[in-house]
Amino acid sequence: MARIAIINPNSSEDCSAGMSAALDPLRLPGAPTMQVLTLAEGPPAIVTWRHWYSVAEPMCRLIERMEAAGDGADAYVIGCASDPGIEAVRSATSKPVFGIFRAAVAACVARAERFGVIAMADSSLERHQMALRAMGLENRLAGEIPLNLPMTTLLDPAAALAALITTGRALKARGAQSLILGCTGMAHHRARVEAEVGIAVIEPTRAGAMAALAALVAD
Repeated sequence: MARIAIINPNSSEDCSAGMSAALDPLRLPGAPTMQVLTLAEGPPAIVTWRHWYSVAEPMCRLIERMEAAGDGADAYVIGCASDPGIEAVRSATSKPVFGIFRAAVAACVARAERFGVIAMADSSLERHQMALRAMGLENRLAGEIPLNLPMTTLLDPAAALAALITTGRALKARGAQSLILGCTGMAHHRARVEAEVGIAVIEPTRAGAMAALAALVAD
């Protein structure tokens, strides 16, 4: 059976567990299996540019080890909402590699003309802009607002919810017709934020996995 490997480039097992839970609706009979891998060499969270660049080589080595051992996946997904090291990782394997932020943007623009991003921190904004320029979609962004909350708060089932709803409503007021939860730690809040804000909310881990699923089905 085909397999999709979702690589969490930070070292947080709690974050990986949240990502895995977000993928449960996609674990269907006969569908490709999905495995979330934690990059042990990664920082606790991808916050700075230095973190962003530092995980590229360890992810490449992880994939090379897997494939050399005959345990490679049929598709890989980089499980961080700033798509760190995506170009480097694509050079390390012949299999398709997806970034969850790019996949979430594609899902948003497929559903609405303009979208907003709820970011983890101020430091995420430049990386998201870089990805949007690469996709030629920067003009479709209605706005991006960072929460500037620690990962431990984002992973809490209730702690970040009020901030997410308030931020989502602010982005809707700016013209956003769909939203991206710009951090993998926010997955468990998706449905509630969508209900409270009243527009589609895209969870990037699931969007990345769905892009990988589509690629494997197309093959």
